[in-house]
Amino acid sequence: MKKFLIVLLAVIGLALSISESASAQGKILVAYFSRTGEEYGVGNISRGNTAIIAGIIAQKTGGDLFEIKTVKSYPTNYQACTEVASREKADKARPALSNAVNNFAQYDTIFLGYPIWWGDCPMAIYTFLESYDFSGKTIIPFCTHAGSGLSGTERRIATVCPNAKVLNGFEIRGATAQNKFSQAESAVNVWLKAIQ
Repeated sequence: MKKFLIVLLAVIGLALSISESASAQGKILVAYFSRTGEEYGVGNISRGNTAIIAGIIAQKTGGDLFEIKTVKSYPTNYQACTEVASREKADKARPALSNAVNNFAQYDTIFLGYPIWWGDCPMAIYTFLESYDFSGKTIIPFCTHAGSGLSGTERRIATVCPNAKVLNGFEIRGATAQNKFSQAESAVNVWLKAIQ
């Protein structure tokens, strides 16, 4: 019983420190791009890898969740999707988005999530970044990947949003997000504590 109480108090302490950190960051938005369908290393998925991590972050920080959606959907077939993503990257495309953040100005901190496609963010992330004024805001990147980590995306985001503060990002393998939820949640907790 004593051990249980000690563990319970530790969990409550961690939750309170994350909550205090969130209030110090002002109003929080957790914006992310994710896809479902056939996914490398995890098979067919009904909830995207990045969506899973975004949900954990929103729950831990109290942030508002916003899914970045494109007008034109990406193929559910993995190979076909990689071909579209490769073309978009080569063309520096800016896919049109089908939704927008209401009252973006109210947010001080934006957690920005995406999968890594061809060593970069999906081009829809750049559409999102170029659609709003990030001046004076804090951007905190997070990504899912199959082995490439953040792939320099923090630097690219800082280039697109030079008047924003871009913090060190979080990276996790998509297979971990999809198949090892408690491990993913634990990793997010450690990262959130480190950036507070």
